[in-house]
Amino acid sequence: MEFRIADTFTDSLAKLTGEEQKAVKTTAFDLQINPGNPGMQLHKLERAKDPNFWSARVSQDIRLIIHKTAASFLLCYVGHHDAAYDWALRRKLETHPKTGAAQLVVIRETVQEILIPKYIEVEQPKPLLFAKRSDDELLSYGVPAEWLNDVRQADEDTLLTLATHLPDEAAEALLELAVGGKPQVTQPIAKGASPFEHPDALRRFRVMNDVEELARALEFPWEKWTIFLHPAQRQLVERNYAGPARVAGSAGTGKTIVALHRAAHLARHNRQSRVLLTTFSDTLAKALDTKLRRLLHHEPRLAENIEAISLNAIGQKLYKARIGTPKLASDKVMGELLAQAAQQVEGHKFTLRFLRSEWAEVVDAWQLESWEAYRDVKRLGRKTRLPEAQRAKLWTMFDYVRSQLNERGLITYAGLFSRLAAELNQTKQLPFDFAVVDEAQDVGIPQLRFLAALGAAQPNGLFFAGDLGQRIFQQPFSWKALGVDIRGRSRTLHINYRTSHQIRQHADRLLGPDVSDVDGNTEERGNTISVFNGPPPAIQALKNKKEETKAVGKWLTAKSREGVRPDEFGVFVRSDAQLERAQAAVAAAGLPYKILDENVETTMGFVSISTMHLAKGLEFRAVVVMACDDEVIPLQARIESVADESDLEEVYNTERHLLYVACTRARDYLLVTSVAPASEFLSDLQTRTSV
Repeated sequence: MEFRIADTFTDSLAKLTGEEQKAVKTTAFDLQINPGNPGMQLHKLERAKDPNFWSARVSQDIRLIIHKTAASFLLCYVGHHDAAYDWALRRKLETHPKTGAAQLVVIRETVQEILIPKYIEVEQPKPLLFAKRSDDELLSYGVPAEWLNDVRQADEDTLLTLATHLPDEAAEALLELAVGGKPQVTQPIAKGASPFEHPDALRRFRVMNDVEELARALEFPWEKWTIFLHPAQRQLVERNYAGPARVAGSAGTGKTIVALHRAAHLARHNRQSRVLLTTFSDTLAKALDTKLRRLLHHEPRLAENIEAISLNAIGQKLYKARIGTPKLASDKVMGELLAQAAQQVEGHKFTLRFLRSEWAEVVDAWQLESWEAYRDVKRLGRKTRLPEAQRAKLWTMFDYVRSQLNERGLITYAGLFSRLAAELNQTKQLPFDFAVVDEAQDVGIPQLRFLAALGAAQPNGLFFAGDLGQRIFQQPFSWKALGVDIRGRSRTLHINYRTSHQIRQHADRLLGPDVSDVDGNTEERGNTISVFNGPPPAIQALKNKKEETKAVGKWLTAKSREGVRPDEFGVFVRSDAQLERAQAAVAAAGLPYKILDENVETTMGFVSISTMHLAKGLEFRAVVVMACDDEVIPLQARIESVADESDLEEVYNTERHLLYVACTRARDYLLVTSVAPASEFLSDLQTRTSV
């Protein structure tokens, strides 16, 4: 007998209290050891349409719903007595007649009507989306036979509500059809094969081989994607690539999960290899390492072959081992050197902020060593058309900085990675066989040069996951020019599980329907779909800060009364200067809070407050994005530092990306506030567009 858990079980488990979850886990462990244990008070549900549904008593009021046959024992759902029984009475486990996949299907007779959410205004009858689709086509997408008529009656107002009653593969296919896409049809499984082995079934049912594996699955139920991998994600994870490859997708489409599984897949199928799992910041690298340990908890030896570490940290480690201990120039020292250089050159009006960015993004990034190299460099990320005389003065300053670094024996990270790349290009003994890079959109020029030396030439050597729409730290540049050519090996994920349709739709208005990199690789965003519904985000422009504090406090209080826990709230502002406004608003709601630092560690029982730059990798049930005032976002100081109007486009793009990142941390509820005059970006969030 195979012991399985369903994703519906992990979802329902996460909704119980901590003490209730402990009791459920104990019961689940006992059932796995002895499914026939009479102490569980197993009770067959006589009224259920599916004759194989049973309940197990967890406590006086908690019941666990099990689907039990001679060959399979499946944990399906857990909840309070009446809710658990109602769940079982409304469902049955079926093998789909066309795909052969095992499905938990909502019984059509128990759903009297498909209700239109109250926040959608019905002005006139909408065209039916699937009226002309044949039975055979709809069945091929995994639509249960008894739901075919309902599907044909769906319009754009009722589709998302209908989708909540359908198996995931059917819901996703219909949503993709609705936006003009062509869903991929998974081939039926071989005759006689287990319906649980179909790719669509593997995404919702997982075999638990032992108590240790079950414990891992139940310990982190919110990490559902690390257990139930979507077929489209699995295909990208397991595919062989002839060269560097990239998986893209908007926020919430599972790029990080793909990266984690890719690293595990490479290590599992190349047992003697070393795999680098990396990203651009120490904070995100720590999060990757934690998730990797959860994913490979039952395969500790496999985890030993994967090193999860930030790019800067692995750069320092390898440099020390191969070249010597680096003496890195601090930000403070670089600021002092640039200030000294500026004082020594007369007749210029460049600000220290501009000098810092020009040094970091052009001179140091490309490791320019001569006036001719600086004069001729292609300024893809910085469009300023400086006269040659002004650039000559700039080079005089930068040349002074370079000479001072050399005299002091200092090196920048850009110099470290460039020297390291040169060393790796001269050796056949590479430290890693494969590299998997998350949040790749914010990898810099010198870091990519290092990665190219690490594995660009070998099959499966480099795998990137990222979203150009979330690029907030790096200027655009050509990957191909550095030896990393992903053309033809770039794929985009389109299914968003993290953010509601309404929040995703509004956030996407900050960006275009597609985003392209310098090499012409395009990420299409217009056909991204969210698989669950929710209320539209609230966008408010208040008269003053006092009114904003009051409005946000009232919203937080209301959501708390609806059941949102303090640790399920995230409050974001543009920079440190606005943190006091966020603190005042949360305090007005009477909720405890913590201000996140660079470690970005959320705390149970506390609202998380942080700047937008620290929002990467976070997820909250409810999010407030505050202080979106004019001159705050886009930040006026950044605009004033631009030396030429042609550079404004890049400033505006990254500021838009920053707001997009903050908004897409929300799962169910989003509030965006400002004090008049509001940021011009808020009008984009509110602009109506077609679904």
